[in-house]
This record gives sequence, structure tokens and C-alpha cells, in this order.
Amino acid sequence: MIKTAFSPHGAATVSYENHSKRRWFAPLNPPQSEWQGRSVWLVGASTGIGRATASVLHAQGARVYLSARGAAALDDFVATHPGAVALPLDARDHGAVRAAAQTIFAAGPLDCVVYCAGYYREQRATEFDLSEMLKHEQINYVGALNVLDAVLPHFVLRQAGHISLVSSVAGYRGLPKSLAYGPTKAALITLGETLYVDLRDVGVGVSVISPGFVETPLTAQNQFRMPALITPEQAAQEILAGWRRGRFEIHFPRRFTRWMKTLQLLPHRLYFAVIRRFTGL
Repeated sequence: MIKTAFSPHGAATVSYENHSKRRWFAPLNPPQSEWQGRSVWLVGASTGIGRATASVLHAQGARVYLSARGAAALDDFVATHPGAVALPLDARDHGAVRAAAQTIFAAGPLDCVVYCAGYYREQRATEFDLSEMLKHEQINYVGALNVLDAVLPHFVLRQAGHISLVSSVAGYRGLPKSLAYGPTKAALITLGETLYVDLRDVGVGVSVISPGFVETPLTAQNQFRMPALITPEQAAQEILAGWRRGRFEIHFPRRFTRWMKTLQLLPHRLYFAVIRRFTGL
């Protein structure tokens, strides 16, 4: 609604109040709700969130490309999802990632890439293991950079496409036993924010996915009760809902992630005390 006011001198001033509100609450990305005929590459999709998301996208008519180290798991997926394409690779292998991307481009434009490869082992500073630290870095972060190197020129040239990075609420702030894992997920969050800033005027969408606890092979090793634990299928539905609403950050389940977001606001002294109180560490 346009609001008009008159000054004592008769001059009219116009404000676009509702337009400003709409702009403030507008989606940060173009909403994605129609997947029929669109192509999606999921890297790290042999199990868990990636596999479940690939299955939902396939059911909605997307042409799905799946990559992971587990070739047998990818073949099993393809056998039950006609038209899906398996491209086995290790995301740490820059050459293999580029070759897979070229295979996809040869078949047609790529509309969306989802980096969901992940590695997790508990670690505390009192048991520092450099090899484990670097393995987390290579799989969780450097692998994402390899994928970006392969797809960004394609997206920028087309001025279209969407990049989604699967991070974690473990990247919000420092947590016990997350010395190797947490920093790599924090890096993905910052990477996604910077990509968004750089690409929003180019026509390329960017989203960061920050799950809480999801029932996957990675979380199966946890020896503690995981609050608000959900299935990969529930996670996949949350991801598609976030894309449909044009969100930048897609975090779930909200009954847990909202609490984690509140912790982000605490000053360090209070934050450290709360974490010790609830974890005992």
C-alpha cells in the first residue's frame, strides 16, 4: 500500500510501506517447488540424508545424479530408481569430481547440486589426532570446494542453478567431542553465506542445510541420547520444504535447532556454563 502525507507547505511525500515489508520478508532464493525434468547432482548420497533426498527428488520427476565412494550402494539405488545415474567418486579427488561434472553437463544443464558428503569421529583436544582432523577437513570441506570448482563456471555462465551445502548445527558454536567435525561444518556455513553474497545478483541460488540429529551411519556411533532425533526421510522432506520456501538456511527439526540458535546469542561465559551444565563436559 502507498501512503501519502502532506507537509505544512503542501508538498506530498510518498512511502511504500507494504512494498518494503514484502521485500524484507521475501524469500532469499527463488522458490523451488517443481522438480519434473530438472537435474540434481547429490554428492555423498550413498546413505542417510543424501540418499533419502535423492529418492524424494526422483519421485517428483527429477533426473538424479548420485556420487559417493560406495559404488555398490549407488548401484542399488539406481536399480530401484529408473533413470537415476550413479557416478562413483571420492569427493577429495579433484580430477574425479571434474570428470563427473563434465559427464553431467554433456547430458544437459545442471539445475542443482547438493554437497552432502560427510565424515564424523568424536575427538577432544586432550586426544588430538592430526590425521583425523585433516580427514574431516578433506571430506567435509575440501570436497565441497572441489564440487564448487566443477560447477560454478557452469552456473555463472547460465546465470541459473542452485548450490546447497549440508552443514550441521554442530557448526554454530564449539561443542564437546566436536573438535574435528564442528569447525568443518562452521566453515561450510561461512562458505555458504559468502557464496550467497557473491552470487545473488548472478541468478545462482545458495542454501545451507543445518540438521540437528538425524538417524544416519554417522550418528549411530554416538553413545548419548540424541534429542529430537529424526529419520533421513523426515530430513529430506524438511529440505524440500526449505527449497520450496526459498530459504537460505534450512535447519531442522526446529524444536531442537531453535534452542541451538538461542545458544548462539549467549556471551561466552554464559554459553560455556550452559554447555558444561547440559553435557557434563
